[in-house]
Amino acid sequence: MLIGVADGSTYAVVGLGISLLYQVTGIINFAQGDFVMLGGLTYAVAAGAGVPMVAAAALALTVTAAVGALVQVAVLAPARKAGQDRLIILTIGASILLQGVALLVFGPDQHFAAPFQGDSQIRVFGTFLSTQYVWCAGATLLAAAAVWALLYRSGWGRAMRATAADREMARLMGLSPMRMGLIAMVIAAVLAGIGGIVLAPLQPPDPTVGVPLGLKGFTAAVLGGLSSPMGAIAGGLIVGVVEAFVTGLVSSGYRDSIVYGLLVLVLLARPAGIVTRRRTERV
Repeated sequence: MLIGVADGSTYAVVGLGISLLYQVTGIINFAQGDFVMLGGLTYAVAAGAGVPMVAAAALALTVTAAVGALVQVAVLAPARKAGQDRLIILTIGASILLQGVALLVFGPDQHFAAPFQGDSQIRVFGTFLSTQYVWCAGATLLAAAAVWALLYRSGWGRAMRATAADREMARLMGLSPMRMGLIAMVIAAVLAGIGGIVLAPLQPPDPTVGVPLGLKGFTAAVLGGLSSPMGAIAGGLIVGVVEAFVTGLVSSGYRDSIVYGLLVLVLLARPAGIVTRRRTERV
């Protein structure tokens, strides 16, 4: 279960980025998992080449932020007046493109990165865990706190929430929905890059890891409520714990099927998410 919580924290970071971008722009970004892949690969290759850990992490975050901005400016912004179905297809196309570019740049093989603290372990309830799992959980907590502070304690956050509430009214008040969308995409890409960096020592990345991570992140966002960035954290932890229980009690072969089955049940029974509260409006 503890490993499930640690794995779920990575899904939570991915889901947090998906939910944040959806709240601001209304776009579901299926390329979010590929930002995780890109961050993890860049970090692993740089660290493997002898670059210091902090510098390799900074390089990975810079690359993912730049690619996120490029996707927003070159792919999504020109189609901002298109329907949601076209925008979703565009993000899927961006995902395929990023996989192809990563394959050309990094090759098809996995790239290994050493754990941040070597082979050190901690004992939790009689079980020994690599301290890298603690880094995964800690990164998620810090990311959640940073996003909350951004949304509710900063001018940018107020501007993004105003844009999410009413784009036309925000435009009349002098806010630029395109600029807010760009900021949200860059933040989402950085969040994904953080997830890729802390996950790289546990799951050596290759150009194909983005798709399953993106789908698990999307599942986390839906479970928590797409309009609730903080709910995505709870959704990611739920996905991780369910995976751990299925692997331990049944078989790892059924893990994905049960998780995606849970996604279908939630979409049918509670489309707003199991964490998001129902809201009523007085008219």
